[in-house]
Amino acid sequence: MEAETLLTNFAIIASFISPENIGTNPVSMIWLFPLASAIAVVYKATKLPTITTGNFIKEVLPLLGSIIVFLGATALVLYGLVWFITE
Repeated sequence: MEAETLLTNFAIIASFISPENIGTNPVSMIWLFPLASAIAVVYKATKLPTITTGNFIKEVLPLLGSIIVFLGATALVLYGLVWFITE
């Protein structure tokens, strides 16, 4: 039993050694949603003086929306710049 637990622990730790392979296609932009939501939640959790469920959601959603819009606009500008340079 001890050996199985040790092997399981090594397998779990080994899965974090190599990074996730995220492509460079437009579908990979889906990975930005969990990143943006984590940023918004952590930022608001550190900045709000008192956290209630309704207030927290009311504060996080606009921040999450603005982060997603800003990242999308940045991606479009960079895509346009690359298209302009390569064409």
